[in-house]
Order: sequence, then C-alpha cells, then structure tokens
Amino acid sequence: MTGSDGPHPEPGSDFRSAGPASERAREEEERAVEQALALVGGSDRIGGSGRSGGRPSRSQGSQGSQDSQGSQGSQGSQGSQGHQGDQDSRDENPNPGPSSDPHARRSSDSPSCDGHDNDPRDGRTTASVTAAATATAPAPGSEQPPPPGRATPGDPAKPRPSTPPPSWNRARAIADREGRGGPAATIRLPLDRALGHVLAEALGALTDLPSFDTSAMDGWAVAGPGPWAFEAGAGLLAGRGPAAALPDGTAVRIATGARVPPDTTAVIRSEHAQVDDARGLLHARRSVVTGQDIRPRGQECRSGEQLVPAGTVVTPAVLGLAAAAGYDALPVVPRPRVDVLVLGDELLNAGLPHDGLIRDALGPMLGPWLRALGAEVSGARRLGDDAGALRDALTSSDADLIVTTGGTAAGPVDHVHPVLDALGAELLVDGVAVRPGHPMLLARLSPDGPYLVGLPGNPLAAVSGLLTLAEPLLAGIAGRPAQDPYRALVHAEVHGHPHDTRLVPVVHRPGRAGGRDHVAPLHYNGPAMLRGIAAADGLAVVPPGGVRSGTEVEILDLPWAPATPWTEGCFT
Repeated sequence: MTGSDGPHPEPGSDFRSAGPASERAREEEERAVEQALALVGGSDRIGGSGRSGGRPSRSQGSQGSQDSQGSQGSQGSQGSQGHQGDQDSRDENPNPGPSSDPHARRSSDSPSCDGHDNDPRDGRTTASVTAAATATAPAPGSEQPPPPGRATPGDPAKPRPSTPPPSWNRARAIADREGRGGPAATIRLPLDRALGHVLAEALGALTDLPSFDTSAMDGWAVAGPGPWAFEAGAGLLAGRGPAAALPDGTAVRIATGARVPPDTTAVIRSEHAQVDDARGLLHARRSVVTGQDIRPRGQECRSGEQLVPAGTVVTPAVLGLAAAAGYDALPVVPRPRVDVLVLGDELLNAGLPHDGLIRDALGPMLGPWLRALGAEVSGARRLGDDAGALRDALTSSDADLIVTTGGTAAGPVDHVHPVLDALGAELLVDGVAVRPGHPMLLARLSPDGPYLVGLPGNPLAAVSGLLTLAEPLLAGIAGRPAQDPYRALVHAEVHGHPHDTRLVPVVHRPGRAGGRDHVAPLHYNGPAMLRGIAAADGLAVVPPGGVRSGTEVEILDLPWAPATPWTEGCFT
C-alpha cells in the first residue's frame, strides 16, 4: 500500500530503527493493540500495552497510513443511518470487516484505525476517492507548495513539528483559559428573552420578600386569646390595600396571600376552625401558636440581599425569582454565536447511502448539541471539499466560534490546516492525546477574530472534540463558572489506550441493596459509532492503561436527560 510519502513497511519490519519507517512500524504495533481493544469495550479485563516510545507526529501518521484508511475507515458510523452492520457485529466478530464511518476520511483519530478506539487518518473507501488520493499525492521529494496565501484542493497539509500532542486535561485547560481570556460583554434582556443566558452580575433583591406580612393559608386572622368574635362577610382578599388593626378577641376571614391586619396574633386554617354562626364566635380545634401561618415581611430575603451569583444560568425558576424580586430585565452575557461548517463531498443530506455517498450524521447533531451548551447556532453549511469555500466562510464569519467537521488530518482533500496556515491563524491545540478524537484542533483566526474548533469526521470522535475543546471554550465565553470534576464508580473493568486518555460512553445506574450509584460502560463505543452515545448519559474519562471495576473515574455529563430504561440489555 502506498500513502502520500511512499510504501508502508511490511508487517514485522524493525520499528526500532530511526526515521519514518520506525514511526510507521509503531503505527502497525499500535493498530494491533487497539484492534484487540475493539473487541471488548467495557469488560472484565484490563487492556493496554506496555509499549514505550513516542507517538508518530500528526503529519507522519497521516502520510504513512492513507491507504489503510481507505480500506478501513469510511462509512463507519451511521449507526442509525444505514451502514452499521459491520460495526454492530464487531463484538461478536474477531475479524471485523471494513468500517463504515460517514465522515471517516476526515476523522483521523490516530495513525492506527480499528473502528473502536481510534479514528483513521483518512478513511474514504470509494474507488473514486482512493484513485483521487493516489493521483494527487506527490512523489517523494516532489511536493510543491500551495499558491501564496491560498490553499487549494488536492494540496496535502504541510508537515508539522512532531511535538507530542497535549494531554486531554491540558487541552481542556487551554480551551477554558481561552474562553475566559477577556471580560464578558453584558446586555440587558427582558425576562421573556433571558432564559438560558448566564447572569453577568449577581442578582440582588430590589425589595423585601414578601414585602409585607401575608397569610400563608386560607382561614381566619385572629387577635388575642379565643374564642373570637367575627362579622359575616368576604373578609380580607389578596391584592387589597392594608386593613385596619384587629382588636383582641376578634377574627376576620382571610385568603392566602392577603395582607395580615396589624396586631394579628396568628392565622387559623379553615379546617382547624369551628364556626358558631348563631353566636358569631370562632373556636380553634387545635392550640394556637403566635405567628402560625403568617409569612412575615422579609422572610425570604431583605432588599439588597444577593439572591443568585453572577454566572448562574437563567432557568425558569430564576426568572420567577427575579420577577418576584422586582426585575423586568436581567443583565446577562450574550450567547456565544457559533457557525457550523460541514466538509466532505461524500455526504448526503437525505435518503439512503448509495454509490459511495453516505449520510451526514454531524450536521443534524451539532446544532442541537451546541444549543444545549448555551450557544446561538446558525444553520449548518455544507461546503464539500473546497478549500476556497472554506477560506471564504472563515473570513466572512462574524461568529465567536466556528466549528468544522472533518478535514483535520493531512490527506489530499483535508484543507483545514492549509487554510488556517494561509490565514495566519494561531494553532492553540493541534491534536490531543485522547481516543477517540485525536486529530481535533483549536485555533484563533486573529487576535480579534473568532476561534475555530476542528472536529474529526467520525461521529463519536466529533463528540469527543465537542466535550474536550468546544464545551469549555463556550462555557468561558458565555460566563459560566468552571465546574468541579464529578467522579463516579465504574461498574466494570474498562480497557485503556496504552498512552492516551479514552472517553467511553456510560450510563448511570442506581446502587442495589444500599450500594453506591455507579456508571456502566456501553458497547458500540468505537469512534465511528453513535449507537453507544445515543444510549448514554455521560462519558467516562479513562486514563491510559484502563481502570478496574470499582475505580472512580471522572464523568462528563451530557446536556440532556438521564438515559431511559431501554438502555439496559445489549448496550451494557
């Protein structure tokens, strides 16, 4: 097989020698390890290899494995979209066939590709794409630079320094730091438009709550000891002005929320009162305690008291509290604006896959997911494999963040890096030591321009990129406070990558017989699959080497309701 810089080494070649051949041999070894992981998911054994040595650089790995991607990566994960058969049966089949990822040629998760723990560098499998890759790949030593200032289709990405990618924790910290790098803007929105925004300032009460003594129940306001004389009539209703003072030994009917008359001792609930209409007297069926069923002024808060801090997400309950405290509008941080650019000529918007074309899974998924993270998202734009269209879209965007899907590797139609280079963008994160999603990136187009998060094309790898880079970046831009890590017991032994963090879909389970709640790993967790994440309510952060059953792991919650009961069974 040949890639963009020559033939692959034969299996068993000496990977200890220096140079590109050494790097490719290490790819083959890592591929073998991770193909074994592909068969188990969360299981009863610890996986991982004790292999030492550096990981191939992004450019070396991508150039050295182009053809293997073509045979293993494409059309892999339309779990619910028609090309799932090979991947679905992977747990039962020790020799899985070609993967079927809808975005795999742009989901270059690692130099190795096994359809489970790693994304291929370039995964298109159709004959036309393979031929195009072969035709456009330059001969060794004959690579020509792209025209100045512009990347063009067919140009491979420039080789990049072979520095190891940052750890998963480091990459998230960089994204969080960038999101919080400047002061957040503040706008005032009326209550009916503030839902889901983040408070830019602490919310202080504009009045005492309640602002006067009120009755907590329908019943009788009484003064002094009983029995109490009363007069027939409607009594005191909510929304009326102040009433006259109540003399000792008297009672008056009162409604919930009505002002309590001055000198009232207590409110007696209707069901606890006995009325003698003939004599005009009220008797209490139970003992009366001074102040019972009266909400005194300022019981909930005093004017000026902080109700909720800055950084609080405006929920329906916060809106109700703000209204009760006297607000008509709230100071909030504008929602981050996000543009979504879907790359790839092989993607269909509707219908069944056919003739080498596959359904776009990421376009329909990313918009709602980003909105759930608090962003204002424009409709997904499908650009195909067009470097010029990508450059125009980047330079014309007025968003705070641009999210691209696929094209982050170094294949002949992977244009993200060349276009970013041509625009002089600053690469803040270029690859992350995480599986799936290794080739994700974070860039800043200009000091005052938008950020760009480049997601791999494999669907679960794209989810990994969302939670690793986009989520902390958006949280910072939106003014949300950083969250403390949440940890839970994992109820299985989960295989790990030899060197990288793994993100594994999990579902929460209640403890039994007084046991602790825990999470269970789900099957169908390969980078090209969505079936596992669709049943999940979180992702477990599995350190290199894996974890044993009963180990606490960090959990990334997903921004929707917990998993439903149908996730039992074949998923766990």
